[in-house]
Amino acid sequence: MRERTAGTEAVIQRVSRRAILAVVALCAAVFVAALDQTMVLTVMPSIMRSFYISVRDLNDAGWIITGYLLGYTIAMPLFGRLADVWGRRPMAIVALLLFLIGSAFCVVLSRLDLFVAARVVQAAGGGALVPIAMAAAADMFPPGRRALVLGIVGGAAEAGGVLGPIYGAGLTALWTWQLIFLVNVPLCILLMAVCWRLLRPGLGYRASTPPDDEPAPADRGSRWWQGGRVDYVGACLMALALAGITIGLGTGTQTIDATTTATSTPVKWPWLVVSAVSFVAFVLYERRHQRPLVRLDFFKRPPFAAANVAHFFVGAALIIGMVEIPLYAYTLFDMTEIEGGLLLIRMTLTIPVGAVIGGWLADIVGYRITGVMGFLVAAGGYLLVSRWPLDPGQVQMTRDLMISGLGFGLVIGPIGASVTSSAGPRWMATGSALVTVSRMIGMVVGLSALSSWGVRRFNSLAANISTPIVRPEGISDEQWQAMKDTAAAATKAAAHTVFGEFFLIAAIVMAAAVIPAMFFYKQKARGTSHIPFLPH
Repeated sequence: MRERTAGTEAVIQRVSRRAILAVVALCAAVFVAALDQTMVLTVMPSIMRSFYISVRDLNDAGWIITGYLLGYTIAMPLFGRLADVWGRRPMAIVALLLFLIGSAFCVVLSRLDLFVAARVVQAAGGGALVPIAMAAAADMFPPGRRALVLGIVGGAAEAGGVLGPIYGAGLTALWTWQLIFLVNVPLCILLMAVCWRLLRPGLGYRASTPPDDEPAPADRGSRWWQGGRVDYVGACLMALALAGITIGLGTGTQTIDATTTATSTPVKWPWLVVSAVSFVAFVLYERRHQRPLVRLDFFKRPPFAAANVAHFFVGAALIIGMVEIPLYAYTLFDMTEIEGGLLLIRMTLTIPVGAVIGGWLADIVGYRITGVMGFLVAAGGYLLVSRWPLDPGQVQMTRDLMISGLGFGLVIGPIGASVTSSAGPRWMATGSALVTVSRMIGMVVGLSALSSWGVRRFNSLAANISTPIVRPEGISDEQWQAMKDTAAAATKAAAHTVFGEFFLIAAIVMAAAVIPAMFFYKQKARGTSHIPFLPH
């Protein structure tokens, strides 16, 4: 009996060590993919010069960023389902291969349209890695540690986004901007070898797992395009819906600037119509499909639906801080762009820290309490930011931004664990993909809606401000300078009011997210979707 016990302990120790190493590899993969989301921000002038893009053609340059966002978003649902059907390891290799191919083409292509296409391919691989990593990590750890490990994976992704601009600027300083894509090639090869060695070869769940969360197989009356295990038609419809809303809203507005006249670029309504039609067609098609891409009945499960709604709110509020804090810095505080980026880092650096702490807390006190706590902390931090005076101190700015970032990090683990536990082992990657897409949509919708509102609000506040252009006759130099200073101060005060209202609205959004968080699991989940009050 002692020999059997000792052997069992050795197996557990060996599996545990392999799981830890596998999670390290998965964190490295999502970290590298997240770096590429933001690393081009600081090197855009160099890229524009290489492709001979003038300042008048900034909309064309914007596709370098929008293309990555597009590919990153639309790849998640399909690859999440593929990972649930064919296993985590092969899909992780395919995702890394796509990321490698896209990065390699970004190095050698000299046409902007082809470069954007390569960025989309690169982003598809990077976006696919997120749900695959979350599902694989949830597979290899017991339910009692699931929120912690998902918080670590989420923290790695957040850290990549934080360090991306510095990483891109540093590599470009060593040689040229192509280096930021070239280094991805050996990194992907190394990660492919490590993932092949450490991830389990088959499906993430045991073969003995009760298949009660698997839909019934297609009957003989189903159509030929509904006979496969993966719903590719549904994937195309969802991709078209996500592409429509990303293009229609993601490039449709711009934020205010106190130094210029605030204007708003019209939203691309045809793309929004395409998105709406595609989404309706997707829902109708999925309801009739025997093996759907997304099981719509999952949204009848309170923790699953609540996690998606809560993550939508997270995206809407987070993007406001990511965009408006740097604008706040160099519009009202006369900071440089680099100083504005360093100000933002005070918030974003605490997000991965909060993700680890939130995952640890969620495994101890439950997903619901940790989620509610995180949303309230983030709302409180944004409320403090909304009350900044025109000349806040460094200590005040650092404190308020760190509180906000900590709150955003605290909710990552509870949200991810609620989804994976509710979806069950056979749909973990698909559920992880959906909840990540919910956040991306929240970012697009939140930025578009609040930016458009901000432009209108600024125009209404500045409507009565008389900005002198031509010097009137008969006034002294002191009077002329006083007129210009008065107009500038009034314009700056109007912008300060709008920025404060931005963060007040974002604080209200995070406070509202407490409502769906109340439907998270009260205690930590037991690792399956077999909860008595949930429909199956």
